[in-house]
Amino acid sequence: MLAEIKSLKEPVQIEASFFERVKPHLELVAALFSGLLIFIGWLLTKYEWHTASIMIYLAAYIIGGFSKAKEGIEDTIANKELNVEMLMILAAIGSAIIGYWTEGAILIFIFALSGALETYTMNKSHKEISALMDLQPEEAVLVQNGIEKKVSVAELSVGDVILIKPGERVPSDGKIIEGQTNLDEAAITGESMPVSKTLNDEVFAGTVNLRGTILVEMTKPNSETLFNKIITLVQTAQSEKSPSQQFIEQFEGRYVKSVLIIVGLMLFIPHFALGWSWTETFYRAMILLVVASPCALVASIMPATLAAISNGARHGILFKGGVHLENLGNLQAIALDKTGTLTKGKPEVSDVIVRDDLTEEELLQYVASIENYSNHPLATAIVRFATPKIKELIKPENMEDIAGFGVQATFNGSHWKVGKANFVGRDEAEQFQNGIALKLEEQGKTVVFARDDKGIAGVLTLKDSVREDTSRAIQLLKNEGVHTVMLTGDSQKTAAAIAAESGIDTFIAECLPETKVEEMKKLKEGYTTVAMVGDGINDAPALATATVGIAMGEGTDVALETADVVLMKNDLPKIAEAVKLSKKMNRIIKQNVVISITVIMILIASNFLQFLALPIGVLGHEGSTILVILNGLRLLRS
Repeated sequence: MLAEIKSLKEPVQIEASFFERVKPHLELVAALFSGLLIFIGWLLTKYEWHTASIMIYLAAYIIGGFSKAKEGIEDTIANKELNVEMLMILAAIGSAIIGYWTEGAILIFIFALSGALETYTMNKSHKEISALMDLQPEEAVLVQNGIEKKVSVAELSVGDVILIKPGERVPSDGKIIEGQTNLDEAAITGESMPVSKTLNDEVFAGTVNLRGTILVEMTKPNSETLFNKIITLVQTAQSEKSPSQQFIEQFEGRYVKSVLIIVGLMLFIPHFALGWSWTETFYRAMILLVVASPCALVASIMPATLAAISNGARHGILFKGGVHLENLGNLQAIALDKTGTLTKGKPEVSDVIVRDDLTEEELLQYVASIENYSNHPLATAIVRFATPKIKELIKPENMEDIAGFGVQATFNGSHWKVGKANFVGRDEAEQFQNGIALKLEEQGKTVVFARDDKGIAGVLTLKDSVREDTSRAIQLLKNEGVHTVMLTGDSQKTAAAIAAESGIDTFIAECLPETKVEEMKKLKEGYTTVAMVGDGINDAPALATATVGIAMGEGTDVALETADVVLMKNDLPKIAEAVKLSKKMNRIIKQNVVISITVIMILIASNFLQFLALPIGVLGHEGSTILVILNGLRLLRS
C-alpha cells in the first residue's frame, strides 16, 4: 500500500520540481515561445492563410507582451507617468492597425527578449544574497537542563544554549561557553583560513564548525545577527538608486511625453507638408514611436550598478547604495586612521636593552612579573612577549599601579619601578646608554623604562606594527590618483615614522575625534570627493563627514552600521579594488549612454529620410538595449 502511495506521489513531486526550476525563467520561455509563434505565423502568411496567421500573431502578441504590458500599465497607474513599456505597446498595436502584423510581433518578441535578459541580470545580481540565505540553518539543537531538543531557529531567544557539532553551521550569533574548535568564517569575512575559537570567543551565524563540539549561548536575536545584517545591507544597497539612475528615471517620464507629442504631430504634418500618403505617414510615425523609445538608455545604469554591487559583495566589499559606489569612482583624496587601519592595532615589543650586570631573561622576568598585574595594553604586550622567554613569573610584594605613570613593586627587598621616564627619573633615563631612549623614540617607538635599587635596569620599546599589506595598499591608491592622508592621535615622531613606513603622502598627528572632523572638512574644501577609513567607532564623526565613509571592521556589526562602504576584513588593498570597480562601472555606464543615444539618433534620422523599414528599426532599437545590458553584465566577472 505504501509503495502504491509513493508511486502516486512521485509524478507530482517531479512536476513541482520542474515548475520550480522553470519559474524564474518564465519570462524568457514566454519570449521564446512567442518567437516560435511568429515563425509559424510568417509561414502561414507565405501560404496565404492570412486569417490563421493573424490569429497566431495575436497569440504571439499576448504571450510575448503580457509581462511587459502588465509591468508598464501598473507602473503608469502607480507613478501616474508614461514609460517605455507603454510606448512599445502603442507601437505594436499601431503596426497591427496598418497591417504590419509580422513587424509588430517581432517588436514584441525582441522587447520581451530584452526584458527577459534584464530580469536575468537582476536575478544574477541577487544570486549572492540567495547563496547567503541558503547558508542560514533553519534548525538548531537547543540544550535545556541537559536535554537536547531540535527546534526552529526562529524559536530561539537571547540566552538560549545551543549545541553545535563538527560539520554543522552556527545558527545564531553567540559566545562559546563550553568546548573549543576551529570555524570557517568565509561566509562572513571572505577569509578562507579557519579561525580558532575557545571559551568566551564570539561566533557568528552562517559560519561552519570544523572540528570540536561546542556549546554556544545566544547573545543576539536571530533578526539582529551579523549574518542577517549583511543580507539586509546588500539588499538595501541593490534597491537604492545612484544619482545617475535617479536622473534617468526622472528624464524618462518627460522624454516619453515628448516622443508621444512628436509622434502625434508626425501622424499629420508629413502628409500635408511633404505629400506623404496616409499609410506612409502612419507607418513612419509608428517607426518613430519604436526607435525614439529610450529603452537602451533606461537599461544603461541599473543592471550595471546591480552587477557591480554583487561583484563587491562576493569579494567582501559591501556598498550601502549605488550612490556610494558611484562616488568612489571620483575619489580624489582619502584619510586613514592609523591604529587598527594602517597598523595592526596591537603594540608589540621591538627592542630590549639591558644594563650590563643583568641578562635579558632576568630583566624580562622582573618586568613581566610586575606588568602581569596591570591591564594596560602596553603591559599586556610586554607579558605576551616575555612569557616564552622566561622560566616563570615571580609574585611581587607591595604592588602599586600609579595611573598615567607606571607600576612599582618589591622583590625580596629590592624595589622596582616600570613606566615613563618621569616615573623612574628623567635625567637617568635620558642618559642611559648614551641616550639610546631618545633615538628609539625618534623611530616612532614607545619607550618603557625599568629601574631597580641600582638605577635604570633596562629599556623596552613597543611599536604598533604596520600591517604587511599597508604599503602596497597605499601605493595602489596612489596609482589610482588618490591623495593619501593619515590621521592619528599619536605624537609627531610616531606619526612621522608610521607615515614614512607606509608611504602616506601627508599626516596629521595628535588628533582628537573633533580634530579629525575639522581635518576632513579642510580636505573636502581642497578635493571634490573625499573618503575616510576607520574602525567605525572612534572615527564615526569623521566617517559621517566624509563623502564616502569606509569601515575596516573584520565583520563587526558596529562597522556595518557606521560607514557607507564596509570591508568585511581588514584588507586595505580592497579599497583600491573598490575604487577600480567603481571607475569601471562609471566607464561602462558612460559607454552604455553613448551607445543608446547614438543608436536612437541614427534610427530617427534614417526614419525621416524614409529608408528605414520597421523590422530594421525594431532590430536596431532592441538590439542596442540587449547590448547595453550585456555590457553591464561584464561587471559581474571583473
